[in-house]
Amino acid sequence: MSAKDNSGNGPGPFLELRDIQKWFGGVHALRGISLTLELGQAYHLLGENGCGKSTVIKIMSGALEPSAGEIVLDGQTYSALTPIQSLAAGIETVYQDLSLLPNLTVAENVALNEQLVAANGRLARLFDRARLRQTAERALAAVGLPTDRFFLGTTVSDLPLAARQLVAIARAIATRAKLVIMDEPTTSLTRREVDNLVRVVERLRAENVAVLFVTHKLDECYRIGGHAVVFRDGQCVAQGPIEDYSKKQLAELMTGRSIGSERYRTGKPSDTVLFEASKLSAPGVKDISFNVRKGEILGITGLADSGRNELAMAITGVEPASSGAMTLDGRSLAIRRPADAIAHGIGYVPEDRLAEGLFLDKSILENEIALILSRLSNAFGVIDRNEGRTIAARLSEEMRLNTKNLDLPVGALSGGNQQRVLIGRWLSIAPKLLVLHGPTVGVDVGSKDTIYRAIQSLAEAGMGLVIVSDDLPELLQNADRILIMNSGRVVAEVDAGQSTEDQLYKAMLTSKLEAVQ
Repeated sequence: MSAKDNSGNGPGPFLELRDIQKWFGGVHALRGISLTLELGQAYHLLGENGCGKSTVIKIMSGALEPSAGEIVLDGQTYSALTPIQSLAAGIETVYQDLSLLPNLTVAENVALNEQLVAANGRLARLFDRARLRQTAERALAAVGLPTDRFFLGTTVSDLPLAARQLVAIARAIATRAKLVIMDEPTTSLTRREVDNLVRVVERLRAENVAVLFVTHKLDECYRIGGHAVVFRDGQCVAQGPIEDYSKKQLAELMTGRSIGSERYRTGKPSDTVLFEASKLSAPGVKDISFNVRKGEILGITGLADSGRNELAMAITGVEPASSGAMTLDGRSLAIRRPADAIAHGIGYVPEDRLAEGLFLDKSILENEIALILSRLSNAFGVIDRNEGRTIAARLSEEMRLNTKNLDLPVGALSGGNQQRVLIGRWLSIAPKLLVLHGPTVGVDVGSKDTIYRAIQSLAEAGMGLVIVSDDLPELLQNADRILIMNSGRVVAEVDAGQSTEDQLYKAMLTSKLEAVQ
């Protein structure tokens, strides 16, 4: 792309965006964005899904061209950047979808960008293996991942989501970057892993590297410090030191309305037991017993290897239990696969909506009715699309979807709207028990508010809900009780209305059953 040299103007910021505009057809996505990023500083790009955050970072990384405006990078002015120009200048980006190559090894993924830049984008058929290993070991150690030969040679598709996220971050810091952009870098990380990431950011800043976070997790922003940059509707509505803003102020700037941080849970569950698990065991789960009452919201949390994820999958038949018993409404359950759970009235919203939940190239309508096609079909297998559209419209209204066009592909929606579609799909079967695994992962503050209110309404209507999450404020705001797991067992049970984050985290680190006082 065209560039002119401004370096004669003396030292200045590493990257400037000047009056950046972006149109997608008739949609004006960015409306005059101007930003200045200086080396050694941390920036937090905040805003609701669809406000323009991802568009801006794609322009910085060369993945998109602006429709108008200028980019000043290291003293040179550009109308647009190419990906190689951006990488060569020291801009590394961790996208929300991670953009890893699943068929390559950990080491190959981590060192790929460095070798692409060295080859000016024309990578030879063979990697420089010696350099690759050296680069990968250094970067993986920085994010707290193993550096042994086995892990370096592991295919990325074989790693759990949290490990893949850390590999993507390691790739971003593998080169001598000047600006590291992280789009939702902590969505799948535990508190311990987040603590490690905070130390990585501190080290980068000490090495005069700029860090730009795109995030919805305000607590992490305050821990890191630096500058807040708030977007709303394609415009920058606030910039300044993050300590100058309260959470409430930031939420109001992002949404244009007042959103509190108080507990959403105000109702009381029934005394009637709806679901009961007795001595349940499965891969990663050991002899667990618990119940869920009608109208109750039960939280389940723990560290990444605690067994919380495996318990969710055992209940719903994704990874069935090897022993133990489950009942629903007093009736014994035999759940060997997800279809069995659905038949009994148990729904499951998975953690990874993109890989495990949604049909991204299909419409909202097709996604919403995917579980009830047999109910909508006649004897000849013809689907009653009118009835399906009526049901999808009702579900979309219940979940306050920000569009009336049910024919839009789900892949074109923001993360918050995608999650609402996914939850709405499970409501189509009118479940008695709904298991929500990370219900607001990668979701903005406004969409969180909508989803939390929907969860409360479902509980008030008598549904039993299980929220499996490592987002401790989420559990404290929404649940009645919280079960805390460690090493495949329940080690504590707490009253969500009487507990704090510190108490929960302390209990997550214990290895034996105890009450949290």
